[in-house]
Amino acid sequence: MLRVILAQPRGFCAGVERAIEIVERALNKYGPPIYVRHEIVHNRHVVENLRTRGAVFVDELDQIPPGAMTVFSAHGVARRVEELARNRELPVIDATCPLVAKVHNEGRRYAAQGRDIVLVGHAGHAEVEGTIGQIDGTVHLVQTVADVAALAVHDPEKLAYITQTTLSVDDTRGIIAALTARFPAIVGPDVRDICYATQNRQQAVRELAAAVDVILVVGSKNSSNSNRLREIGEELGKPAYLIDDADSLRCAWFEGVESVGVTAGASAPETLVQGVIEGLRRFGPIDISTLNGVAENVRFRFPAELADA
Repeated sequence: MLRVILAQPRGFCAGVERAIEIVERALNKYGPPIYVRHEIVHNRHVVENLRTRGAVFVDELDQIPPGAMTVFSAHGVARRVEELARNRELPVIDATCPLVAKVHNEGRRYAAQGRDIVLVGHAGHAEVEGTIGQIDGTVHLVQTVADVAALAVHDPEKLAYITQTTLSVDDTRGIIAALTARFPAIVGPDVRDICYATQNRQQAVRELAAAVDVILVVGSKNSSNSNRLREIGEELGKPAYLIDDADSLRCAWFEGVESVGVTAGASAPETLVQGVIEGLRRFGPIDISTLNGVAENVRFRFPAELADA
């Protein structure tokens, strides 16, 4: 009997749920096609499902026909993208996660104080590119403690930091400590501003790792938070695999294994988790349980134009 233990919490966060429902409400209210700049969230199954319902995903705004209803993804966009949409007179619904928008506001506030901004995040990530593009002033991107040592700023006394939301307190602690040690006058947001969902899911994986032999993380390869969940499992000495769905399961992973932990990134739907559980039945009988964990009840408001949709 293979013991299957589910992490709690796992899967969709409130920002992802809101972004997906924004596209669904827009399709219901305005009819297809609805154009979405970039993937609404980083999950292939979610994107494909919305595509079959009439959502069209594009890389840039010039791929959108004049006057077509447009949605910005949960990751946020740079101001130049907002300006281009206005210049092209595209009707826009902004699905930026409110926690990402909060980081944008913090960055702008620090920049207005004449501070250089240090952004802790991953180069090339859609959220990072959007955040940098929302701030008027100098933004330095750091990914490691070594980056902090190499940092050249205008004035060490006028410095602030902000962080990518899909990093947790634990992810950023070492970098922020290095920043504070090198630049004692640096200011930054309270740790309570870190994305609750990222922190909760990472803590759940740590608890899962203490209880199982192998960890499965349901999520897409381009999902930052899903990749981090897999990394945490490996850091804690457990084989951990990032999988799109049940088709990715491999029999060899479970040879001699008594217990498997299953979690999901913040952009992975619960239907995929249930599919993985069914997939595990191919290897023999299973016993399913769920760890105790944080019960999330966060909900975000919808844009005014979709509140009644």
